[in-house]
Amino acid sequence: MSATPPSLPGDPPGGRRAAAVWGIGVAVYFVAVIFRTSLGVAGLDAADRFGVNASALSAFSILQLLVYAGMQIPVGLMVDRLGTKKVLTIGVVLFTVGQLGFALSPSYGTALAARALLGCGDAMTFISVLRLGSRWFPARRGPLIGQVAALFGMAGNLVSTLVIARMLHGMGWTATFAGSAVAGVLVLVLLLLFLSDHPEGHEPSPAFGRETPLPATHAGPAFVRRQIAESWREPGTRLGMWVHFTTQFPGMVFLLLWGMPFLVEAQGLSREGAGGLLTLVVLSNMLVGLVYGQVIARHHAARVPLALGTVGATATLWATTIAYPGGPAPMWLLITLCAVLGACGPASMIGFDFARPANPPERQGTASGIVNMGGFIASMTTLLAVGLLLDATGGDYRIAFSSVFVLEALGVAQILRLRGRTARRERERLVASRVEAVHVPV
Repeated sequence: MSATPPSLPGDPPGGRRAAAVWGIGVAVYFVAVIFRTSLGVAGLDAADRFGVNASALSAFSILQLLVYAGMQIPVGLMVDRLGTKKVLTIGVVLFTVGQLGFALSPSYGTALAARALLGCGDAMTFISVLRLGSRWFPARRGPLIGQVAALFGMAGNLVSTLVIARMLHGMGWTATFAGSAVAGVLVLVLLLLFLSDHPEGHEPSPAFGRETPLPATHAGPAFVRRQIAESWREPGTRLGMWVHFTTQFPGMVFLLLWGMPFLVEAQGLSREGAGGLLTLVVLSNMLVGLVYGQVIARHHAARVPLALGTVGATATLWATTIAYPGGPAPMWLLITLCAVLGACGPASMIGFDFARPANPPERQGTASGIVNMGGFIASMTTLLAVGLLLDATGGDYRIAFSSVFVLEALGVAQILRLRGRTARRERERLVASRVEAVHVPV
């Protein structure tokens, strides 16, 4: 099963128009990631500004991710029923207001509320962009389109590590965060003027199209429960969630909050040196994402080996770094760790490549929401564990960062449990589609 999947009847044509429209959605996601990760380079400043300890500092990211993860299934249902443009518009408004509120917050409590609002808006972006790609590009391009979207998201992270960090130390807290909120207004204008849910002639089914009112059978709590249950029933959806859970969170935790304090406080680097290593994580993510997208598009059998290989490499480098004898780890080891952490994001995208073929178009948003919950639940759990352990041990990163291995072990066990039944289900579906194609009248 190494061949590229063929084009399917009714597939969107792709092309320049598709790239332009999809690019607007990606621009929204790009800005959302800038806002999401801006705290990662401002963690030490936030601790000083609000006078909080490690546990309270981690609450910023935990609350943001809690809202994000909790919104994934509702957002998936919204995308399936309302369409991409409406959901993205709501998301942009929310995360822009959240970023501006964070800039102007006079207290820890109001800053927490602003990050929660930002997380709510951020939650509406990535699933919408995945859905937009599936509406505008052929199905065979799905893995590459997903990885490229994630690549642009990491470019937003790069802006945080290179631009936001410099603005923060040159312009101050309020001017930096308020100024960055302007980017949200810009993408909102582009979205309202130019984005379309689908190309002409490729309208969704009337039962799920946003142009036609939903019939009673496709509305209400019963429909929602059925949509979630049918998505979850597919082994590919569950495997996708556990792949996302296991692969994403080490890199996310490092970039979102604890990488900068770890490199500065535990490894003795300057802020500039730590910022350079965080930039390396982002650059590695972008490069690996292109490679993984191409490999998976051509060889679907490589999905599980790539995911498990990334987990194994991450665990090995993480353990070697925090357990390095005789004090801070050497620079070559920190560079290698950051390069490997860059593979976490692309590996997490493999989860969507299990859920996508397992669900029909009308459930793509819901299934993607279930998958996307995985990594953010793991990230939220680890952020909390690291903060609590740092406070309990007086700042011992070796003990605090060991919490990573617990979640990785849980995730690997679930991947191994589900991979066989997912493969059997995919083979059954492939055989059924070939039989159906043979019997289609010409």
